[in-house]
Amino acid sequence: MTNDTEFKAWRVQEQDGEYVGSEQTLHVSDLPENDVLIRVSHSSLNYKDALSASGNKGVTRKFPHTPGIDAAGEVVEATAGPFSAGDMVLVTGYDLGMNTDGGFGEYIRVPADWCVAMPQGWDARTAMIYGTAGLTAGLSVKKLLTMGASPEQGKVAVSGASGAVGSVAVELLANLGFEVVAISGKQDQAEVLKNLGATEILGREALATEKKPMLKPAFANAVDTVGGGPLAELLKQIHPGGSVSCCGLVAGPQLETTVLPFILRGNNLLGVDSVEIPMAEKQAVWDKFAGEWACKKTEASARDIGRSELDAALKAFLKGESSGKIVLDHSR
Repeated sequence: MTNDTEFKAWRVQEQDGEYVGSEQTLHVSDLPENDVLIRVSHSSLNYKDALSASGNKGVTRKFPHTPGIDAAGEVVEATAGPFSAGDMVLVTGYDLGMNTDGGFGEYIRVPADWCVAMPQGWDARTAMIYGTAGLTAGLSVKKLLTMGASPEQGKVAVSGASGAVGSVAVELLANLGFEVVAISGKQDQAEVLKNLGATEILGREALATEKKPMLKPAFANAVDTVGGGPLAELLKQIHPGGSVSCCGLVAGPQLETTVLPFILRGNNLLGVDSVEIPMAEKQAVWDKFAGEWACKKTEASARDIGRSELDAALKAFLKGESSGKIVLDHSR
């Protein structure tokens, strides 16, 4: 492998105030100087990728840029760390795809401590079916379990249930024996959600804004993937002692609530970060998904696209028209 080696990448650049993505030819020498060079075979699409591709400076400061906050593939060269050429690894979080060129390119070069050994029994595509979305769902459920959540306590709600994070959370919770109430604005996804294990499907109106600071308890616990107003409404409906894992902001970053759920019902709002957490926590969740937490229905329903389809897929994310898991296959 030389610095002159060419590869393809889906790259975003600013043109007359607009952000335009297209396939371009780059050289390995264009990549940042880091420890591990990886030949990426698969990536995964996330809402943050759509923000980066649209020029959101809160995600990506400088352009041109290659998005893709997830990547999986084979180590080509390693100058530090525990990995060697030929090792299969996956990378999620940290600065990948934000200000460090990401998985929408056929090669990435990253610090060694960003890399996770591929869980036993997985290939790169399987890893990217889960990706950051799956990791986030797993961490969200793990936080509920740590707080003592159990199926015996009652229903658990998942907001944004048809999205990449929510759909994995639905299947995982159902596999663990929970009665899952899936809340989604996409009524055409009702059968899909039932197939994943949801026992009840509610529309977006279930979390419509109410003036009352508290509502009748409806859920023992919840995973919220959307934030904003729906999260505020969800907090009003949790049984005493119950918890809500919070991991998304597609409905907005602002949270207007009162202290009443916390001081009258002892509820817990649990923040979930999948980016800067210790590597051991990431590895533990990946290994769970490769074993007892396997979400076989999610794996079977994932959709593969090529680089030429990225533009349309990312725009669908921003419009709220995306559902399920989408995997980028660089060989397509």
